[in-house]
Amino acid sequence: MELGNLVGFILVLIGIFVGGLMKGVNPAYLVSIPAALLIVILSSLGATMMSFKLKDTTGAFKVILKTFLPGAPLDKVGAIKKIVEFAGTARRDGILALEAENGKVEDPFLKKGLQMAIDGIDPEAIEEVLKTDIKAMKARHKIGADWCQAFGVFAPTFGIIGAVFGLIASMSHLSDPVLLAHGISAAFVATFWGVFMANGIMLPFSNKLKRLSAEEVEYRAMLLEGVMSIQAGKNPRVVEETLVTFLAPSERESAAKE
Repeated sequence: MELGNLVGFILVLIGIFVGGLMKGVNPAYLVSIPAALLIVILSSLGATMMSFKLKDTTGAFKVILKTFLPGAPLDKVGAIKKIVEFAGTARRDGILALEAENGKVEDPFLKKGLQMAIDGIDPEAIEEVLKTDIKAMKARHKIGADWCQAFGVFAPTFGIIGAVFGLIASMSHLSDPVLLAHGISAAFVATFWGVFMANGIMLPFSNKLKRLSAEEVEYRAMLLEGVMSIQAGKNPRVVEETLVTFLAPSERESAAKE
């Protein structure tokens, strides 16, 4: 479980609904008007679906789940240690000596890059293939982030539409102040849900997906640098110092201790 998402979402709920109670707004009232939820959520979903292919929408929910369950963290320090070991073996025994070791590599990106180097493929070709792989991955990740962002853009607009409908309906009760006041307050419920769905849920999801993608891109860029260094036959110490620059200061301290 990604604690940042969980804790952040709880804080949003506390801030919104406890704050509403302190202002005299009963949270139960916000869910007592199904028309507002229907207009905002269903219409926003429909508009977002129109903006993307169907497979993008069906995959979006799985992508959103990754913001809560992103999987095991990327082990940069472990990858650096492994690459430095490979660099030492290649420098000492030749790059063909990595053939057996590469079979044990679990990361498919690193494994592909090393295998291409072992096969003697031109360095420029290796770099081009791996960079294209990274570019394609970024494009796939961008779809999920853009889907959440699009939903966040549409939701407030449909919230305003819901408020307009509510006000139109309220105008028919001008002779009854009680019904008029009730209709006006109900009209703004749709606006609340539109703004809440956008800023409290979907836009944060989009930002988190962008952050997760950036971390994986940086990780693969580090692996790419490692593969090219091994292929070039660089000194393992130079390889290590180069790859350590991809680590945050706290991670560098941990790597130094190890």
